[in-house]
Amino acid sequence: MYLSEAELENLSKAHNEWHVSIYMPTLKAGDGILENSVRFRNLLDRAEEHLVEAGVRRPEAAQLLKPARAMIDDEIFWQQQSDGLAVFLTEGMARNYWLPLELNETVVVSDRFHLKPLLSVLSNNGRFYVLALSQHETRLLQGTRHRIGEINLDEREQVPQSIVDVLKWDDPEERIQLHTGSEAVLDGGVAAIFHGHGVASQDDPKENVLRYFHRLDAGISDLLADDDAPMVPVADDFMLALYREANTYSQLTEEGVGVEPQQLSSEALHQRAWRVVEPLFRQAEENAWEAYEHLKGTEKDRVSDDVERVVKAAAFGRVEGLFVARGAHEWGTFDREAGDVAIHEEQKPGDRDLLDVAAVETMLHEGWLFVVDPEDIPDEGLLAAVLRW
Repeated sequence: MYLSEAELENLSKAHNEWHVSIYMPTLKAGDGILENSVRFRNLLDRAEEHLVEAGVRRPEAAQLLKPARAMIDDEIFWQQQSDGLAVFLTEGMARNYWLPLELNETVVVSDRFHLKPLLSVLSNNGRFYVLALSQHETRLLQGTRHRIGEINLDEREQVPQSIVDVLKWDDPEERIQLHTGSEAVLDGGVAAIFHGHGVASQDDPKENVLRYFHRLDAGISDLLADDDAPMVPVADDFMLALYREANTYSQLTEEGVGVEPQQLSSEALHQRAWRVVEPLFRQAEENAWEAYEHLKGTEKDRVSDDVERVVKAAAFGRVEGLFVARGAHEWGTFDREAGDVAIHEEQKPGDRDLLDVAAVETMLHEGWLFVVDPEDIPDEGLLAAVLRW
C-alpha cells in the first residue's frame, strides 16, 4: 500500500483498545524472501506475547493477528521489493506498507499505533518522488535520503504506465498496435510508434505523447493529492519539455534529469534525482534552524525542548514545527482529556513513544517536521519545537 499523509492520519485516528505496530528490514532477492517470512513470523509471535502480557486472552490476541498470519506464506507478497516493511493491526483494520527505509525490528503494543519510524518518509527533509518517463514504461518511485522504492501502479488504473494504455482505448473498434518495423522520428527523438484507424497516426506523434502525458498527469495528481514532496522528472530533454507542458503537480522540480530512464536501475535513478533535491532539502532545513535559533534568542517562550510541554502543545495544534531525533524514544503515557503526560525510564506495557505523539500531532496540525540525527538536536535533547503561541 502507498504511504501518504492521508494514510498517516487514518492510522493516527484508529482508536481501539489494542494496536499492534510491527517494523522490520527486508531482503530483496534470493534466499532473503524466505528469511523475510521467517523473521515476520517471529515478530508476530513476539506481538502475541506482548498482547498476552498486557492482559489480552490468547485466543483474542490470535484473532487480532490473524490477517498478518495469512501473509506469512504468501509468496507473491514477499516478492515485492523494498527495504522495509511496516504492518499495523487493530480490530477491524490491517495495513501494510513497503517502505524505502532501513528499519529496525520493532514490535509495539499500545492503545495507539507507533508511527514515528514512518516519519522519515513523510518529513520535510528527505522525501521525494522520481517520475521516470517513457512511452513504453513509466515508473513512479518514492525516495528518501538513503533509499528508494517503486510505487506499484499495476492496481491504479487511473495512472497509465505506457502510451499504449491511453491510445488503445481511443478507438473501441480497433486496438492500437505497436509497430514492429521502422519508426518515424520527430526532431528531439520522439518516435511515432503507434498506428490505428482514426487515432495515433504517424502524422502527429507529438500530439499522441501529449495526450498520454495529460492522462498520466491527471492520474498522478489524483494519487498524490495534497502532497507537497518534490517530484523529479527523468526523461530525454524533448520528453521533459512535453511533460512540463502537461504537468499540473505543483512540486515538479524546475531541474530534471535529462536521460532516457528505461535502462536505469532504481538505485541509479535515486542517485541522479538526489543531486536535484538535496540542495532544496538542505536549504529548507537551514531556514528552519535559523528560525528556531532566532526565536530562542528573542522569544524564548516560542521554543521548547521539553518533551512534556511539546507533547501537550502538539496535541492541541500549537506546534508550528518540530525537529525530532532519528531512532530515539521517550516512553510514557499521554492522557489527552486530562492533559497529563507521564515519562517512564523504561517501556511499560501500553506505553507510547512520546516523541511519536509529538511528531505525528505536529504533522496532522500542518506543522513542519524534520527528522534529524540525535547529535543535531541542541543541548543533547530528543526534540526541539517552534511553537505557534
